[in-house]
Order: sequence, then structure tokens, then C-alpha cells
Amino acid sequence: QVQLEESGGGLVQPGGSLRLSCLASRSISGIATMVGWYRQDPGKQRDLVAGITGDGRTTYADSVKGRFTISKENAKNTVYLQMNSLKPEDTAVYYCNFQYLTTRTNYWGQGTQDTVSS
Repeated sequence: QVQLEESGGGLVQPGGSLRLSCLASRSISGIATMVGWYRQDPGKQRDLVAGITGDGRTTYADSVKGRFTISKENAKNTVYLQMNSLKPEDTAVYYCNFQYLTTRTNYWGQGTQDTVSS
């Protein structure tokens, strides 16, 4: 089992920034692991926003490239999502996900609501 604790969500105006944190209960530096941030609107599927593997490779959804940055601190078992130039369409519940890439076993956090509105 892997427990994930998210923090940092909230309300921000368009053009503003938020930083999300995801604290994992075990190491995030394993080669065959990935921690990702997903988001979900009501009635829609949960989509990958950004992910980072144990060896530091990153991936981003096209809609957030150049605005969001995923990073991690292995010593703290924590992954961050820095979100800049936020738009109303970024409003969603953001979920942290831990995945073992070889078995596709997934663990999810509880989610944090991020709202971009004036």
C-alpha cells in the first residue's frame, strides 16, 4: 500500500499560481515508478496533467506545457506541481497518483479542489 497526501489547492484568480504537493508514504525514486498529477471535472474522465518517473523523466499534457512544472524531492518523498498562468479551464479536482510501471498498480490520493475564478 502507498498512502498519498495532497496539499496546496485552493482558489486563485486567472493568471495566478498555485503549488500542489503530494507526500508519499514510500520512496518515489524507484526506477519503475511514476508519480503523476491528474485532474477531473464533474462527469468527465480523470486525465493526466503531468508525471515524473523515479529517475526524473517528466511528461505533460499539451494543455499545460509551458505553464505547469512537475518536480520532486526524493529525500522528502514529495512531488510538486507548480501551476502558473492559471486559466478558468484549469479548474478541477487534482489527484496525486503513484504507479508501479511494471505492474500498473495504482494508488490515489483523496484529491484537492483547485478553482480559477475572478
